[in-house]
Amino acid sequence: MEQKFPKNVRQIGNVSDSPKIYVEDYVDTFLNQLCDYHNEEAVGAFLIGAQVIIEDQPCVYISGAVQMDEFPLKDANPVIDDAYVKKMREEKEKYFHDSELIGWFLALPGQKAETNENIIKIHEKTFPETNTVFIIRDTTAKEEMFFAYKYHDLLEIGGHYIYYEKNPDMQNYMVTKRRKIGMTPSETVEDQAAKDFRSMVRNKMQQTARPKQGRWSAAASTFVIIVALAIGVSMLNNYDKMKSVQKSLALLAGGIPRNESLKSAREELKDIQGIENGKAEDGVNAGAEAQQKKNTEISGQISVSAEGVNKTEELHTTQEQTSQSQPQEAAEAVSGAVLGDEDFYIVQKGDTLDSISRKVYGSISHVDAICKMNGLEDGNLIFIGQKILLP
Repeated sequence: MEQKFPKNVRQIGNVSDSPKIYVEDYVDTFLNQLCDYHNEEAVGAFLIGAQVIIEDQPCVYISGAVQMDEFPLKDANPVIDDAYVKKMREEKEKYFHDSELIGWFLALPGQKAETNENIIKIHEKTFPETNTVFIIRDTTAKEEMFFAYKYHDLLEIGGHYIYYEKNPDMQNYMVTKRRKIGMTPSETVEDQAAKDFRSMVRNKMQQTARPKQGRWSAAASTFVIIVALAIGVSMLNNYDKMKSVQKSLALLAGGIPRNESLKSAREELKDIQGIENGKAEDGVNAGAEAQQKKNTEISGQISVSAEGVNKTEELHTTQEQTSQSQPQEAAEAVSGAVLGDEDFYIVQKGDTLDSISRKVYGSISHVDAICKMNGLEDGNLIFIGQKILLP
């Protein structure tokens, strides 16, 4: 089967040089962890993989790495003899059966990422094949340099690829070496491609959630506005009804028959109470009919007797002047003119507006109407012997 370039890759640096070097993601992770754990020590690893030709281009695939234990140094330079190479080959055979040694990795604290005569000599003796790879890391700058062995020298390669695929051999080796490279037993090595995919999915879900939250917020705001408008309309209707009641009370003194006028006023108050109890539609209709009836009656009275109108105006002026200091006296003045005793209640010891409403109407639903009828801003400020006009 013809080999092809891997599709899932990440390019690092300029990759126009030959050979093209592909480092598997687990290997790259392992080398980084190795350097991080041995931050102040010299570390090395033998590289494992294969050399192939793809579309007439030489390629080196690095699919594994074996740590160089008890790294041999002499005068800060690595020393690798035949016995050490034999030991590393045996270590490689335990984990990587179908691959070959194709180079090595080196990190020396305090040294730049560059080659020297000693490194070239070790490479030429240990990895004499063309295009074998040497990687050296600058531990201070945390940068790596890649070299390929050609023409009896190590020539710098400008860039390489990180590729992603299933790599069980390298995974098993990393599990074995966890404790030695500083990883806890509970940790796992994750494929970088899988990490990127999960991160992309998580960001997509967060972006999708934001418009949903915005739509819920807009719906909630719309609902609040509708409720506020409904309350406002109800309050305006109540205000109009109260104005109508005040006019009816003022016209009681103008010669309108008491029973008929009082009945109309009570009907209008019942309309107000119906709106407050949630029966807005019925209350508004009934109130509109009562208002129309009252307007007809008032027009008839005004056209029949101008004297009654004048009397009404005088009595209304008296009520406004006295309501600020003595609202009860103003109510008595109105009642004395056109109302009888059965339309009043005399406050007794222990009475409250709640108890008065319960005595007269059987419930406390008329407390607000009593307050409005008598101009009481505070329903608790009543006294024994006070006359209260009943709605």
